Amino acid sequence: MTATSENLVDTPVDLFSPEVVADPFGQHARLREAPRKMMGTFMGGPPMYLATSYEEVRQVLTDPRFLVNPPPDSPMADIRNGVFEHLEMPEDLLPWMANIINAADGEDHTRLRKLVSYALTAHRINKLRPRVEKVTADLLDHLEEIAGDGTTVDLVQEFCYPLPVTVICELVGIDEEHRDDWRAWGDAMATMDGPNIPPTLRRCIDLGHEVLDRRRREPKDDLVTALVQAQAADPGVATDTELIGILFSLVTAGHQTTTYLIGNSVIFLLENPDQLARLKENPSMWAQAVRELQRLGPIQFGQPRFPTEDIEVGGTIVPAGAPIVPVISAANTDPRKFPEPEKLIVDRLAVGSESHLGFGKGIHRCLGQHLAYQEGEVALQGLFTRFPNLSLAVPREEIPWILRPGFTRTRDLPLKLV
Repeated sequence: MTATSENLVDTPVDLFSPEVVADPFGQHARLREAPRKMMGTFMGGPPMYLATSYEEVRQVLTDPRFLVNPPPDSPMADIRNGVFEHLEMPEDLLPWMANIINAADGEDHTRLRKLVSYALTAHRINKLRPRVEKVTADLLDHLEEIAGDGTTVDLVQEFCYPLPVTVICELVGIDEEHRDDWRAWGDAMATMDGPNIPPTLRRCIDLGHEVLDRRRREPKDDLVTALVQAQAADPGVATDTELIGILFSLVTAGHQTTTYLIGNSVIFLLENPDQLARLKENPSMWAQAVRELQRLGPIQFGQPRFPTEDIEVGGTIVPAGAPIVPVISAANTDPRKFPEPEKLIVDRLAVGSESHLGFGKGIHRCLGQHLAYQEGEVALQGLFTRFPNLSLAVPREEIPWILRPGFTRTRDLPLKLV
């Protein structure tokens, strides 16, 4: 096919529309298989190009000519401004609304990512496994205490959320008495709850300054201490604002996606008893299974990218500076890459060489992927081992899903343990 800018559908698809949000897999597949390339939009913003096939999404995520910020000389407005306007964000909070690491390009990105990457390597995360197993065991004991007699339990509130938030807060250095504040901020952002974002954000900014000052006076074995010590050794390495932004990125991303992954995975496995039986017979496959479960969700699409020059994507020329959104769920269910893509096959992907794009790709690939995999593996294996007769407490269609684009996840997950 000859590259062109003419093979586009004129009317952009609203990625936040109720029909798309209610059926992201089906709607994103429709976008991928459309005979002409679709454009997208959200919150009344300008049209965006959509990368939907596996090869297109991988290209956008890995080609260094695609930036996470519009090129300085771009005549096009930053589409993120439209989101902030829709949410009626106070102007002084706009700099805080970005994910600091993932909103940086070039040398700034390298500098900030290097600050935290050592703490989240596979080797260091493996050393955390005993702590993850202990937190998981304590939560399983708690589940047995409150629902071991057959009482219905909400797994999201009692297990899926407490595990990753406890681990990431301990790793980063967020004290227990402040974790509810950080959760409130994450929840407000996850649900696009405009009125609640400013007060919860201001509270966490204050807490960020407090924890930096406290670790300067009272260092501990945590990431905050490492960050302030690196800053003390080289004051130019990062400002306090950047350090707090890093905390926002790690704490929010470090528990939300894993919370959704665990909850969604329980449903997938209960809906695929043959695959669950394979895992019970061969527990060594749990690490592979978690990668396959991440392929199927919960990430719907990544942050927009902006090309520094005209670039061909899927036979269409994307002009320099124009936003293009990588639709992760469409890529991860592309039958050209994954045969029977909507089918759960627990040993489909090999550990260490998985090809799904659920954690992104390239220089912005999720720093916390190793931790998320470990937590998912330990949590799911522990849950189904302790409670082999686990079952949904309500019909599948009555499970309340949060209808918000970007992530596919349940609000609650009512289960019977016995």
